[in-house]
Amino acid sequence: MLNGRKRRPTHPGELLREEIVPATDLTQTELAERLGVSRRSISDLLNERRSLTPDMAHRLARVFKTTPEFWMNLQQAVDIWETLEINRQEYSRIRPLKAA
Repeated sequence: MLNGRKRRPTHPGELLREEIVPATDLTQTELAERLGVSRRSISDLLNERRSLTPDMAHRLARVFKTTPEFWMNLQQAVDIWETLEINRQEYSRIRPLKAA
């Protein structure tokens, strides 16, 4: 559960930027061409200015022989954590139902 997590989960762009792209010796331009997207899209994703979309998850899964779910799970963890951080105070005011 992400509620107790102190550190933001790894953004898919960070994983690509720090681990996968260097290991494959691809440039951003080469990756963009392989994926069939603009270099700007790749740059924004790698620099965490853009969230991963289901379309991009499918494209990355195809190139790197993974699954779209792998990529989407990374993004979902980031989204849930960021939403909790932004709305923590509001969420703390919501009271759960009492057991019957």
